[in-house]
Amino acid sequence: MLDMNEVAVFVQVARTGSFAEAARRLGKPANTLSRHVQQLEQHLGTRLMQRSTRKLVLTAAGRAFYERCAPAVEGIEAAGHALIEGSQVACGVVRVAAPADFFDFFRVEWIEEFLDAHPAVRMQFLLDDAEADLISEGIDLAFRGGQVTDLTLVARKIQDHHLCLAASPAYLERYGSPASVAALADHQCIIAPHLSDHAGWRLDGPDGAVEVQVSGKFSVNTAQTKLKACRAGLGIALLPAILVAPDIRAGHLIHVLPEFKLAGQGIHLVYLNRRHLPLAVSAFIEFIMQRVADLEFVSPREACGR
Repeated sequence: MLDMNEVAVFVQVARTGSFAEAARRLGKPANTLSRHVQQLEQHLGTRLMQRSTRKLVLTAAGRAFYERCAPAVEGIEAAGHALIEGSQVACGVVRVAAPADFFDFFRVEWIEEFLDAHPAVRMQFLLDDAEADLISEGIDLAFRGGQVTDLTLVARKIQDHHLCLAASPAYLERYGSPASVAALADHQCIIAPHLSDHAGWRLDGPDGAVEVQVSGKFSVNTAQTKLKACRAGLGIALLPAILVAPDIRAGHLIHVLPEFKLAGQGIHLVYLNRRHLPLAVSAFIEFIMQRVADLEFVSPREACGR
């Protein structure tokens, strides 16, 4: 007969992708967890994990076993939390992955509001522009831009995502304002780093999509730094409307070619397609969806004050 404690340890290790992280969460030594997994492998007569000093990877058998066992273990955990804390009380740690400049868009005051409402919850944010692996990194939910193609994830759109062109008054006074999208090729443009030192911008306008190859002396890979460079007069930037709108309204930046925009595919809240989400995670998801619904997201032209 299988030892359910060993199964539960295996699920936790597989979920976090690390004996050290699983040990931290369970409050037990990593070597104890490793011994439990080894005993489980002996009982099953098959290897569940490939171990190395750098990473841990599930075997095909381990993946199949995890997919069958994880929902049951999570159900038991949820039942335990319900009995210990009360069925309407969220508790535990919520781990969230988001882009590096996430809190330039997201109101950090919302986190304080959520934690005040749920005092038994703790939150961990992992900010990185690289896309996180929810299973191997033990992530409960992630904020992602663009289309979500992974069918193992639940994706809920929380915001439409649009980009518009902007430049500082000083830059436009020195170099003039482009009269057309094609004229952008003759301007300094703030782009993401490319080996070719060029970037292709495909903008939607009154007569359809228009493409132009742009370049510039300064390139950088984060939206917040592009915004700072734009304010400093280093060139014309293509930036999220919600990020650039306050500067345009304040007169720090000018909306360039306002009839053109780049429509994105939205910002999504994604999480694993589990039957039983921890109450703290589901509470945070619903809290965010409500706060976003309360905001008035406007079109790029309106957001940029035109």
